[in-house]
Amino acid sequence: MNSFENFSGEEKRKLSPYVTNMDQSIFVLHNLPEVIKGALFSRYSRSKLGLRSLLLKEFMESGDSHFQSITGQSASTGSENSLLSIQKAQDFYDRVLDGYGDDSIAELGGAHLAVENVSMIATKHIEDARIGGSPLEKSTRYIYFDEKINGDYLFYKEPKLLSSSHKECYLSTCRALFDTYVNCIPILSKYVEKILPTETGVTDRAHKASLRARVCDSLRGLLPASTLTNMGVFGNGRFFESLIQKLRLSPLAEMQEIADSSFQELSKVIPSFVRRGQKEHRHFEAWKQFQNAQKQHLISFASSIKPQALLKNTNFKDLSSVILTDHTVDAEHKVAAALLFEQTDISLSQLLKLTRTFSNEELQKLFKGAHLPRSNRRHKPPRALEHAEYTFDLLGDFGIYRDLHRHRQLTQERQILSTRCGFDMPSDIQNSGLEKVWKEAMEKAAHAYETIAKDFPVEAQYVVPMAYNIRWYFKANLRSLVWLCELRSTPQGHLNYRKMAQDIARAVMKTHPLLAPFFKFVDFHNYDLGRLSSEIRQDQKNNF
Repeated sequence: MNSFENFSGEEKRKLSPYVTNMDQSIFVLHNLPEVIKGALFSRYSRSKLGLRSLLLKEFMESGDSHFQSITGQSASTGSENSLLSIQKAQDFYDRVLDGYGDDSIAELGGAHLAVENVSMIATKHIEDARIGGSPLEKSTRYIYFDEKINGDYLFYKEPKLLSSSHKECYLSTCRALFDTYVNCIPILSKYVEKILPTETGVTDRAHKASLRARVCDSLRGLLPASTLTNMGVFGNGRFFESLIQKLRLSPLAEMQEIADSSFQELSKVIPSFVRRGQKEHRHFEAWKQFQNAQKQHLISFASSIKPQALLKNTNFKDLSSVILTDHTVDAEHKVAAALLFEQTDISLSQLLKLTRTFSNEELQKLFKGAHLPRSNRRHKPPRALEHAEYTFDLLGDFGIYRDLHRHRQLTQERQILSTRCGFDMPSDIQNSGLEKVWKEAMEKAAHAYETIAKDFPVEAQYVVPMAYNIRWYFKANLRSLVWLCELRSTPQGHLNYRKMAQDIARAVMKTHPLLAPFFKFVDFHNYDLGRLSSEIRQDQKNNF
C-alpha cells in the first residue's frame, strides 16, 4: 500500500527519525514524546494532510510547538531541558487538544508509571480504574515478604494512626503478623518437602520453585493489607486523569499522596492530558461536589436501613462463596440469534423469534460448531456470548479478591475490608501443626481491627490480614466469564481462586446447560504442585 504523498530529500531527512517508513500508507510513529503524538493525532482528525505532512508542517516547522527543543536534545544532557520545553509548549498543545479534540483525544498519548512502596490497599484503588490502563503488580506467590529495612518490616505507616492513641496497637499488630509469617516459612517448607518429594524426571530447580510457590500461597494470608508492594502501570492520558481524580477523593491519606505524586510526575511528560487532575481545576471541583453529594446520600440511606443488624446472626462458614444472584433470561436463544446475525439479512429481533422455535438438539448443533474449533483458551469465544450476562455475589479472602479483581471487563464493587466476615485457613496450615499459631494471629488482628475501627473505620483496613474474607459482586457477560474461568483455573493458579473460578463456571453451566460447552478449557482438577508443569516448561525452554 503505497502512500500518495511525496517528500523532498530534505523533508525525508527531517521526518525519518520519527516515522518507520516514508513511502507506505501504514507506518508507526516513534522517538516522539506522548504529548506530541496525542496532539498530532487530534489535529489529524480534522486535516486533509497525511500524518507525516502534518507532523512536518504544523509541528516541526512551528515555533510555538517547541518541537526541536523537546525532541532534539542528546540523551546525556537533554532530559531536563526536554521536560522544560514540554512545559513551555503546554499552551500550544492545550490549544490543539481543546480546539480539535474531546476527551477521547487523551487516549492517544500515554505513559509508563512506576508506583513503588505502596500498600496492598492502594493497588486495589489504582486497579479500580480499569479501562485504559494496564497494571502489573508484584506477586505474593514467588517471593517471600520477609525483608526488613532499617530494622522494620515493609508495611505502610498510616499517618493518622501513627499520630493517634492507636499507634502502638497498629504497629505491634502488623509486626506480629510479619513475625508469624517469617517464623512459619521453615516449618511449612519442611512439611511440604516431606509430603511432596521430587518426582522422577523433574529437575531440582523446578521442584523447589513449585514448593516455594505452595508455601507462599499458604502463608500470604498472614500478610496485613498494609504490606508494601510495587506496581507498574501503563495507561493513556484519559485513564491517568480519571485515576488521579478518584484517588484525590479517597479519605485515605495514602491515596491522596499517590494522586499528588502521580500528577506531578505525569505532568512532566503528558501535561496536557492530565491537567484536569489538578486540585484547582474547575472540572475536578465540579466532579468532586457531585461525588461527595452522591456518597453522603448513599451513606445516610444505608444507615437508615441498618444492614449491620443482619450480620449478628450470620454464620459465614455456612454461606456459599459463590452465589449466582441474577442472569439473562432466555440466554441460549439470545446467544443463538447473535451467532447467526452476521450470516443472515434479517433483523436481530426476527432471529430471536426464529431461534425460540429451535429444539435443544438444533441449539446444541449450532453451539457445537461455534466452540469446537477452539484449540486453546487464547482462541476467544465468539462475541455473541456477550448477550448472556450473570451477576455473582462473592465471598472470599482478600488474596482471592486481589487476583480476580484485575479482570477489566466486569462491573464490580467491593465492601470495606474488615475482620467481620471470617477468615480462611489453608489445609497445609492445619496439617503442618500451625493451626493454633494461625488462629492466634487472626484473633489478635481482629481485636486490633475492632479497636482501631471505632475511631478510624477506613484506616483500620490496613491491619487486616489477607486471610480475612471480603464480600464483592461482579456482573459479567458469558464471553468474559469464559476467559476468566479458563485463565484462573489453570494448574499454576492459586488453589483458592482456582476453586472460585471453577464454582463460577459450574454455576453458569448448571443454569444454562446448553451453553456449558463454551467453558471448554476450564480445568476442574486439583493439583498438589500446581506450578510444577509451568516450571518444567521453563526448564525445557532453558535446556535444563
